[in-house]
Amino acid sequence: MISNFIENSLNQSYLLIDSIRKDLILIDNLNQSINSVIKCFNNNGKLMFAGNGGSAADAQHMSAEFVSRFNFNRPGLPSIALTTDTSALTAIGNDYGFEYIFSRQIEAVGMKNDILIAYSTSGTSPNILNALHTANQREIFSIGLTGTKEESETMASLCNICLRIPHKITANIQEGHLILGHILCGAVEDEIFAREFKNDK
Repeated sequence: MISNFIENSLNQSYLLIDSIRKDLILIDNLNQSINSVIKCFNNNGKLMFAGNGGSAADAQHMSAEFVSRFNFNRPGLPSIALTTDTSALTAIGNDYGFEYIFSRQIEAVGMKNDILIAYSTSGTSPNILNALHTANQREIFSIGLTGTKEESETMASLCNICLRIPHKITANIQEGHLILGHILCGAVEDEIFAREFKNDK
């Protein structure tokens, strides 16, 4: 029955949040990610987000939260989603191949003080792996978001910090990514701007 499906889905989401809360390695990595993003902004760097499919939507969503606002009005923070320029995406895909749509953009606009935030629920997306390789070559700090599938080990090894949702089902991993993304943005916003702007809702 539909009501059973709804209840089971909500129970799965509850268990997911509980497993994230109890994953001390993940929480420590999230804390390190927050501090790294704050350092990036303090050094006049920017965030670059990348992902495919639903993860592309997550990349655009989180980039927009930094540029616009999250919990309160404050100055915009420099962030771009590498998933949104259709001319660049189709030109690179056509001329070089879909697996280079993010790495080529990082070559063009990535700077040493920037951070790449890369999403892949499987941890095996070739264009995400190439993006991380390019970030490493250009000494750009990287934060990866994936799950705990065995095949995601390669992605984890390419990131400076890897936020691994303790799940193997794509939909649940994506739910976890949204939770972590909101915590990341909210904590950074609060740390940088709370004293001056928090009362300006």
